Amino acid sequence: MVKIGNIELGEFPLLLAPMEDVSDPPFRYLCKKYGADLMFTEFISSEGLIRDADKSVQKLDIFDYERPIGIQIFGGNIDSMKRAAEICESANPDIIDINYGCPVKKVVCKEAGAAILKDIPKMVKMTEEIVKSTHLPVTVKTRLGWDDNSKYVVEVAERLQDVGIKAISIHGRTRKQMYKGEADWTLIGEVKNNPRVHIPVFGNGDVDSAQKVKFLREKFGVDGVMIGRAAIGNPWIFQQIKEQLAHPYLLLKQGDEKGWASPSIAERIEAAKIHLQKSVEWKGEKLGILEMRRHYTNYFKGLPHIKEYRMKLVTANTFEEVSAALDEVQWAFGEVEVV
Repeated sequence: MVKIGNIELGEFPLLLAPMEDVSDPPFRYLCKKYGADLMFTEFISSEGLIRDADKSVQKLDIFDYERPIGIQIFGGNIDSMKRAAEICESANPDIIDINYGCPVKKVVCKEAGAAILKDIPKMVKMTEEIVKSTHLPVTVKTRLGWDDNSKYVVEVAERLQDVGIKAISIHGRTRKQMYKGEADWTLIGEVKNNPRVHIPVFGNGDVDSAQKVKFLREKFGVDGVMIGRAAIGNPWIFQQIKEQLAHPYLLLKQGDEKGWASPSIAERIEAAKIHLQKSVEWKGEKLGILEMRRHYTNYFKGLPHIKEYRMKLVTANTFEEVSAALDEVQWAFGEVEVV
């Protein structure tokens, strides 16, 4: 049984990665429905929280059906991160997660996210202060290092464990790589198999199929995997992976791309409608519809001649209009095989 503090996550949990502009409550609702064991909010700026910025505060919204749920924070100032952790605690999450992995320039230029990989002592000190500031379990999401010359994640994991974190998630790329190239899980395996490390170690990076999960679990021994981009437009991935790991005969021979049939049009429409409904409930009709527009391309990827219908979806301005456009997609493609 994998545990973070007293939180039980099962034998091999599947985690939803925190993704900016993706893993909001409507998307998390779907991922939980389809089997995610642990989820995190979008990352939240510590400076935004302590200044009571609307965008940051809204990201604190969590719901009981999501549990266990972690709130992830980022920032470059230790005092601000401590105060942010205290604010997060008042939202009553199950976990406080620290982002030491975001590679994007607007975060790194504030000495936050992956930038802290250039200053390991500060990283350790910040983590220690956050652990002291909350009674909740504190976890960390990070990368292998800043670049190929600074892959210190084995040492980092030991030191962060020593100051009190309860789990670590490691993305198998450096900051310099951003999201390019293939994720390297070798050092993730070294962290997991380090006899000094006794906290759960979760791997992240290019997890997109049950076959891949089976391979990573057997080769590197990780306690679970974190799924990010592969879940966008595909919240079914958690359920599919679990079903295939539980029933090995479902795994197709090595070399097949994913190892499962694509969700049907009806399943895609159902998910899109639930996502839309939750988005409107959470942010109101105008903003909820606007923010859903980024998701339709992913939900209907692989459909031939979808452009005309996608244009209707992204130009509709009312809930009824979008729902009608989704019904049109189902009528037009109901018998089409998704590739």
